[in-house]
Amino acid sequence: MTHDWRSAIRQLIFILGCAYLFGWLIGHTAWVISACLFVYLVWHLKQLHKLHLWLQDQEEEPPTSHGLWGSTFDDVYRLQRRNRKARARLKAVLKRVQDSTAALKDGVLMVDSNGNLEWWNKAASRLLGLREGSDINHPITNLVRDPSFKSYFDRIEYDTPLEINSPINHDVRLEFHITLFGRQDRLILCRDVTQLRHLEAMREDFVANASHELRTPLTVISGYLETFLDYQDTLPSRWGRAIKQMHEQSQRMQNLINDLLLLSRLETTHSPDHSPVAVVSMLKRLQGDAITISQNKKHSIELEAEDVDILGMDTELSSAFGNLVFNAVKYTPENGKIKIHWYRDEQGVHLSVKDNGLGIDERHIPRLTERFYRADASRHSNTGGTGLGLAIVKHVLLRHGGRLEIKSKLGAGSEFLCHFPSSRIVNNLKRTG
Repeated sequence: MTHDWRSAIRQLIFILGCAYLFGWLIGHTAWVISACLFVYLVWHLKQLHKLHLWLQDQEEEPPTSHGLWGSTFDDVYRLQRRNRKARARLKAVLKRVQDSTAALKDGVLMVDSNGNLEWWNKAASRLLGLREGSDINHPITNLVRDPSFKSYFDRIEYDTPLEINSPINHDVRLEFHITLFGRQDRLILCRDVTQLRHLEAMREDFVANASHELRTPLTVISGYLETFLDYQDTLPSRWGRAIKQMHEQSQRMQNLINDLLLLSRLETTHSPDHSPVAVVSMLKRLQGDAITISQNKKHSIELEAEDVDILGMDTELSSAFGNLVFNAVKYTPENGKIKIHWYRDEQGVHLSVKDNGLGIDERHIPRLTERFYRADASRHSNTGGTGLGLAIVKHVLLRHGGRLEIKSKLGAGSEFLCHFPSSRIVNNLKRTG
């Protein structure tokens, strides 16, 4: 291109030189130079017109020309071919993506930054009742008419999925995941979780029914064993140890059934109307119980609490907080330190139960709230744990709008934190040191 530009300059200089010479010979230098410049300009305008028509018609071959304009036509033609190839590749990739997402059983929807529906696959049409011809470019919140979906869509924070009934079939349960991309555009994944919820309901019903059925015979067995223990002096000596062990294991089974029933109730019932809970009094009572339990281990159990009450269920919170405090007593060696701290800050109100025990390997922490998950099976067998305590804590906090955080390292102790939002505080102005 640089060579062509220089060549065009030399050509113009040559034309002007010839025009000047010819004009000097005939005695009309200015007129001849003006005429040459006019012709030169007309020629360039003609080439520009050719370029304009070619770009409009998008012909395969560029116009014929020479010099700077010929190089320009060739360069533009090469760029056009390169762009066509790039567009063809992009179209092929886009078609492949659309074909693959169309084959998914889960619904996939693309929504622009204004909340208007741009594209969706066949599964989304089936799950949400979308119509290809009329629903395009309409607000997604007008097509999925559910207040919880609108609230979820507008909040711009999608850490957890949303689960609602299908807008076209209330017997179908749908789960939505939203991901932000580009300039506040959204990719929405929608899947049918009806069967999964049915299976969970069947599991919960089985656990609840089995626990109820086991409770009566176990109560009878435990009662007879207690009677035998009361009269063990009259029984043969070799029976005493066996009866004592059977009684201990029956008590452990009763604790397990009680925890299963409590967990089933937490999962299957709606949270009732909450009332103010005097948390400080509750924690003082739990501290006293913990001191009684840990007498042989000589633990130092410290309580630091701000006078902040929250809305909730007293029995449920007492069960959750008690699980954390008594777990600290169970798993902290002799002469260990346990600190219970109830405090508030800008994020809300929090309970911390911290110990300086053996700690837990970090790889176990994400699964500690699963039912019957044991980071160390021997610890539960030695302490009589059911493996359901942290699962109960998790569900109680969920029913109170809270969450559980676990911090622990092997050899460095553990800290269990319950976080509650500020909206749970009974009186947001009440605070004592």
